[in-house]
Amino acid sequence: MTIPTETLTPGPLRSESDRPARRPRPRGQGARALVYVLLLLAVAATLLPFAWMLLGSFKTQGELLRRPVTWWPQEGTLANYISWFTELHIDKFFANSLIVAVVTVLGNLLFCSMIGYALAKMSFPGKRFLFLLVMVTLMVPGVVTFVPLFVMVSKLGLVSTYPALFLPFLASPVGVFLMRQFMLGIPDSIIEAARIDGAGEFRIFTRVVMPLCGPPLATLGILTFLGSWNNFLWPLVAAQSEDMYTLPVALSLFSTGQNATNYGLLLAGSVLVITPIVALFVALQRFFIQSVAATGIK
Repeated sequence: MTIPTETLTPGPLRSESDRPARRPRPRGQGARALVYVLLLLAVAATLLPFAWMLLGSFKTQGELLRRPVTWWPQEGTLANYISWFTELHIDKFFANSLIVAVVTVLGNLLFCSMIGYALAKMSFPGKRFLFLLVMVTLMVPGVVTFVPLFVMVSKLGLVSTYPALFLPFLASPVGVFLMRQFMLGIPDSIIEAARIDGAGEFRIFTRVVMPLCGPPLATLGILTFLGSWNNFLWPLVAAQSEDMYTLPVALSLFSTGQNATNYGLLLAGSVLVITPIVALFVALQRFFIQSVAATGIK
């Protein structure tokens, strides 16, 4: 029996590219969905107090004390905000907080950058000891230096003045450490090239280094503004006259009476206090994220 030659002739070989591609099997979609659900729950839990604060600021005192509680204002009112602007003159306290916060931020941006540049790019005797001193001050609680600071301010006759509110905070160890760590990542060749061209240290600092420090400066500015804007204990002690009260102090003293707390006034004042902080972060969040990412890479 003869077998036809056509049946023995091998067909054309298929290359890997000719084979039908296999569809990738979905892996980890359930785990990814679970992660998204947990993240949404975390975001909701974080935003829940802010939503309650915002909605509660439009409620009357009676509705805030009513049981069961209501989320949406049934008797919406602007009386709480009107009281802050007409009776309590919040514009004066807002101006005090703004002046103190802006001066504190500018001082930290300047002095922390200068100290960070010296510790990162200059050589001088005692450099390691100075950096060690900065690191040690990071571990000292602020309460420890509270009384000595007040005694010093009182001896200088600065109580109930603007310098008393911002002078002790014009430079912070956290800011010095942040700026130093970022400036360590700037190539030394750039600075050496500027020195070869005849530039002095101050010109190198202002013309070469500072333009490269946008993200850490934005981060330091946000953190410093946040700390100064929300500072309560020091302005409460250093500002002993009503004309020098900042927003947190006014919010605490005027919304809390001797017998009861005006919760509507307190919530409306809280909304007014956090609004500038949220606006500042939204405006500078791009630089803040860049600074955090750069720090993580290093």
